[in-house]
Amino acid sequence: MRFLILSDIHANWEALEAVLSSASGEYDRIVCCGDLIGYGPDPNRVVDWVRENVATVIRGNHDKVTLGAEILEWFNPVAKAAAIWTLAVLTPENCRYVQQLPKGPLAVDGYQIVHGSPLDEDEYLFGAEEVEQAFAYLDRDLTFFGHTHVQGGFTSTRRRARMISGVRWDEESAALDLNPDDVYLINPGAIGQPRDGDPRAAYVLYDTEDRYVLYCRQEYDISAVQAKIRRAGLPDILAERLAVGQ
Repeated sequence: MRFLILSDIHANWEALEAVLSSASGEYDRIVCCGDLIGYGPDPNRVVDWVRENVATVIRGNHDKVTLGAEILEWFNPVAKAAAIWTLAVLTPENCRYVQQLPKGPLAVDGYQIVHGSPLDEDEYLFGAEEVEQAFAYLDRDLTFFGHTHVQGGFTSTRRRARMISGVRWDEESAALDLNPDDVYLINPGAIGQPRDGDPRAAYVLYDTEDRYVLYCRQEYDISAVQAKIRRAGLPDILAERLAVGQ
């Protein structure tokens, strides 16, 4: 089985559309690690597509704002402004769908997906301490996660964790063969708002039979999304940061 693993779409339709065109024919099922909405200008278009096409999806922290205003207390002013705008434009059907998204971890065909970490869906896996703790609680040898918007991840060999890098600036993809003796936390990166210095939309392809992960990056029409963000009256920084991947 071949999986297209997505995360952090953030209502960026142009980025998602470019990824789907690039990955066409390379996967059998689609899985998403959360954050369908927030930041971007096309929440309904993205959620409509997810409802029709994604086999398995969990909620992210931006998806949780549909559950109640108290979630917004944890958001910075820019994220809060975008969340309030998103709640105002989501259709009732799409809002109910997002509200009902399950919490990770969620098992999928021998691996699992989480948004932040297996311990806390809102936790960012950046530092050694959080990563080591996460590995101690994994019940699968392969977990896909999002939330950080940084493509790459971590592997644990003989209980020693090390970082995995994603695609370099001068590459479009990078393959990672999975060692059966190791444990992996793999971040496909963000579709809608990368924060690893590379503005290209990020995703991964995973082949369960051949046991490899292919990290991928795809260019898209950033200027079109920026124009939509500004027309919607969303914070201008959300448009600016797309061009620099931060």
